Amino acid sequence: MFNGTLSRFKTLGLAAGLATLFAGTAMADYKLNLSTSQTAQDPLVLAMQSAKKKIEERTKGEVKITIYPSSQLGSDNDVIEQIRNGANIAVLVDAGRLAPFKKELGILAAPYLVDDYTQYAAITSSPVYHEWVEDMAKTSGLRLLNYNWFQGTREMFTNKPVHTPADLKGVRVRTIDAPGWVATVNAMGATAVPMPWSEVYSALQLGAIDGAEAQLTGAYGIKLHEVTKNLAFTNHVQLFTGLLTSEAWYQSLPEDLRKIVVEELAAAGDEATRNTVAKGKEVLEMMKKAGVQVNDVDVSQFSALVPVVYEKMGLEDARKALQPYINKTQ
Repeated sequence: MFNGTLSRFKTLGLAAGLATLFAGTAMADYKLNLSTSQTAQDPLVLAMQSAKKKIEERTKGEVKITIYPSSQLGSDNDVIEQIRNGANIAVLVDAGRLAPFKKELGILAAPYLVDDYTQYAAITSSPVYHEWVEDMAKTSGLRLLNYNWFQGTREMFTNKPVHTPADLKGVRVRTIDAPGWVATVNAMGATAVPMPWSEVYSALQLGAIDGAEAQLTGAYGIKLHEVTKNLAFTNHVQLFTGLLTSEAWYQSLPEDLRKIVVEELAAAGDEATRNTVAKGKEVLEMMKKAGVQVNDVDVSQFSALVPVVYEKMGLEDARKALQPYINKTQ
């Protein structure tokens, strides 16, 4: 009698354990940390907040999103290394940082590639772009989820007025720590100084650099107008960025959850782009009121200097491959 009762308890216990195991599997939690160098008030971060809410609602809490603005998880390059080591992070980065893993993708951050930011949609929907993305995922373990987060057009913020490339001679200009960006700033006539975005304000304040190239919303977010008083609209890069994550994490998501994550993060990129364009106009007026002088430039003088960047970075063939898609929008 005792043995039979014990046996039944064992059976019931095993069944309960299995039920708990399968229930846990069915309701597994998938966590994704979103990292960006932009401040919490930036249109990009606000769009991330919107995506977080929608993803968690649509997945019924199975996918949990945590947002880390202002480089809280480290510089973008540091975060990419964390991702390569398996961290469940998606970092918002420009294509210049992707070039070491897939050279052709560096074209997306190349100077004067397009005339207007709206032309990027044709590029990132092209089969050429998707082939590059898939190849990078296979060879480096890095998955580019999207590339539709417009941060604005890059301009020159400097201590002294800039009207021509000659005015940049000897001027130490902060830029992104990636070969393509350094090559671009040097080609335009300045001396490129790569450093993390979080260090730019203090570097200008201390005189370690003489200026920075940046987009309006990002510059206003770190109060660049307090430490530089000249703005030249060189329009040298239409700065789009994309969310880069681990291919292993991406593939670990069940297909239905993956679809939701991809859809909502892409929608957030579109939202961020709309808000960035609107915010840029507002920010420019606030900068002018703060004493920033906008200096006229002939953009063609700067664009004439950058073909060397394509040559140096080995991007001439990539540019030719994308040209048919760029031409469709012109």
